[in-house]
Amino acid sequence: MPGKQLTLFEEDSEEINCKFCEIISGKIASEMVYSDEYFVAFLDYKPLFKGHTLLVPKKHFRDIYDMDDLTLQRMMKTVNLISMAVERATMSDGTFIAINNKVSQSVPHVHVHIIPRKHKDGLKGFFWPRQSYAENEEKVYASKIRTQIEALITGKA
Repeated sequence: MPGKQLTLFEEDSEEINCKFCEIISGKIASEMVYSDEYFVAFLDYKPLFKGHTLLVPKKHFRDIYDMDDLTLQRMMKTVNLISMAVERATMSDGTFIAINNKVSQSVPHVHVHIIPRKHKDGLKGFFWPRQSYAENEEKVYASKIRTQIEALITGKA
């Protein structure tokens, strides 16, 4: 049997071992830039651009679907604050704000990337190849998504 693969996250039946939870608790050092009752923000250790900051809820949520509405609201208000601060601190022209949800989460603990951007900084679009819709396929996908949104809102999901 191969050895256990090392990851940034391990979940046992009794305990969650999460790198972000360890940063929040102070067990792992990180360059903190913000902390309040609900969130911490610290510099990404492998930044896309200098000043790349992660905003993390203090409570462990695997993904945004686990989060309650009030925490989501607080998170976006805090994203606004941190992104303005990052923009000013780095003298950038704006910020790129992203949340990976399940796919591409190196740590399955909700976190928001706040990345300073400058015009002509070399970053083009998103970080993956784009695809095109076939004729009328866009309408089909839009309809399916609208149907699911309606089902979720009305509780018929």
